[in-house]
Amino acid sequence: MNTHIEKLRAQISKVYLGDSPAIDWIICCLLSRGHVLLEDVPGVGKTLLASTLAKSIDCPFSRIQLTPDMLPADLLGVSIFSRDGGELRFQPGPIFTSILLADEINRTTPRTQSALLEAMSESQVSIEGVTHPLNKPFMVVATQNPAEFEGTYPLPENQLDRFLMRISMGYPNAQAEVELLDLRPATTILEHVTPVIHANDVIDMQNQVDAVHLSEPIRQYIVEIARASRESSEILVGLSPRGSLALAQAARAWAWMDGRTFVEPDDVLALLVPVCAHRIMIDGAATGAHWKLAAELIESIARLVPSPV
Repeated sequence: MNTHIEKLRAQISKVYLGDSPAIDWIICCLLSRGHVLLEDVPGVGKTLLASTLAKSIDCPFSRIQLTPDMLPADLLGVSIFSRDGGELRFQPGPIFTSILLADEINRTTPRTQSALLEAMSESQVSIEGVTHPLNKPFMVVATQNPAEFEGTYPLPENQLDRFLMRISMGYPNAQAEVELLDLRPATTILEHVTPVIHANDVIDMQNQVDAVHLSEPIRQYIVEIARASRESSEILVGLSPRGSLALAQAARAWAWMDGRTFVEPDDVLALLVPVCAHRIMIDGAATGAHWKLAAELIESIARLVPSPV
């Protein structure tokens, strides 16, 4: 196991006392150069997990609370006329950072949500005909409450597809919740969190993940799962090629985190739900029950696809 991963996991575990798979998934997403959507009911630690990850890395961090009256310029930045120089000067917005915590992303309007698309896809922002590159590494950690809550704007499919993973947090177990009441980590521990790895360490690990071997049988396995989802009578729209690419890259990171230089079928299966469930379309509104059904469908499809030896 890489020592940087051990430090990062141990640091986050001190503050976030919830489900441990969520910690590994969000680290995997970081190593895959992906973005993550944390979705669950209020009060289960979504913002706490994202903030702890950001504070554990020595890199720029911005947090923005998204609201219905927010405009794209509030996120991206705006050109301001300078009376001293007599010219327009670009004032960067909070998106010009390494880790952006977009809190309650479904509280803001689709117009502002769409302002993230170019940044998440190409790590750049185009404003008034000028392209501005973003930092490396760059990661969007967005949180949202389930769509059935009042006053929300559900993310459209093309925006959901930009997130490498959608993670459902779940409630902590009884022992963890008792410990939570005693420690109150959000008020007593989070403010004392210090970086345990540097931005350059993250970039180096991302490059190592790219070198993890994805054999021909594993590539075929991923494609067969994607094609099976497209052919299912219970799914309106199956996994796109972007979904296959996302699953392959996440599997590389998962294998690397386990200390291997090659991907196994179990790596693919371990990430099937967080990487793929939000990318398929089924009947019904995007509610919590919808996501649960999507997860069950993608898992049942994968069981029908022969696993490579």
